[in-house]
Amino acid sequence: MLAVSPETLASFALASFLIELTPGPNMTYLALVSAQDGRRAGFATVAGIALGLAIIGAIAGFGVAELIQASTLAYETLRWAGVLFLLYLAWEGWSAGTDIVSASSVDHERYFIRGLMTNLLNPKAAVFYVAVLPTFVEAGKPVLAQTALLTAIYVAVATVVHAVIVILAGSLEPFLNDPKRERIARRVLSALLAIVALWFAWTTAR
Repeated sequence: MLAVSPETLASFALASFLIELTPGPNMTYLALVSAQDGRRAGFATVAGIALGLAIIGAIAGFGVAELIQASTLAYETLRWAGVLFLLYLAWEGWSAGTDIVSASSVDHERYFIRGLMTNLLNPKAAVFYVAVLPTFVEAGKPVLAQTALLTAIYVAVATVVHAVIVILAGSLEPFLNDPKRERIARRVLSALLAIVALWFAWTTAR
């Protein structure tokens, strides 16, 4: 027997899908990485993002995310760390050289760690687990089992959406093998990432 009814699972999956379609740091950074360094780097980032979301979900299941949400100092520290990290990634993308990097020479571990960090430093992810996920928890059933299942659903939906972004953005890599086009596209995406970081700072302010 499922910890959550099929109807609730379907509703939660749809809500997760719509939330993930909202432009944000993950979407913009994945487009930047995949267009510049290819799909392998993009998928490494997706794996880091998925692990970050799973870790936050596990933390939320034990009430830590709720404590962060309740503490202004903890929330603001996490929020500004995330904003600064996104701005750093945007600056790095903007100022990077125009040499084309082969897929075999890309440091996939670095992109995995960055995908992980962008989510561990994202208070909106913690808020999702505190404010949105509990509304789908059904009364009279084990809360921890439901939270684990819903977290797995959310991570799966987010990973599929992110993988599609990588595939679409990665298809631009051959076109961007020209240094001039690569530089223009990289700087446009980096500027968008900086804008997203500032929007992130604005929308997460209390």
